[in-house]
Amino acid sequence: VQLVESGGDLVQPGGSLRLSCVVSGLTFSSYELSWVRQAPGQEFEWISGITAGLGRTHYADSVKGRFTISRDLAKNMLHLQMNSLTSADTAMYYCAAGPALNEYTYWGQGTQVTVS
Repeated sequence: VQLVESGGDLVQPGGSLRLSCVVSGLTFSSYELSWVRQAPGQEFEWISGITAGLGRTHYADSVKGRFTISRDLAKNMLHLQMNSLTSADTAMYYCAAGPALNEYTYWGQGTQVTVS
């Protein structure tokens, strides 16, 4: 199983980024998929998830209204569109897959987002 994130970058406050995660080695549509981030010196923070099957989306209050999660079942890809970025969004961003949105069996290596 592999999860490979991309799209992280240095961006100015108010800017946008789109993160992507390519998933291989598992039945993509059978797993709950999440984006989790870790800011320097902070604990991991779940920020968004999409359920298996119907693909219902969920967001943490910290990103609701600014971030949009989506998945491409044909390409086994997970995306996170991030708008109106602030310095508080600076973190390493990981995609994760598991049996529930707060249970992560598989993780990617992360992609760095820096807002400055």
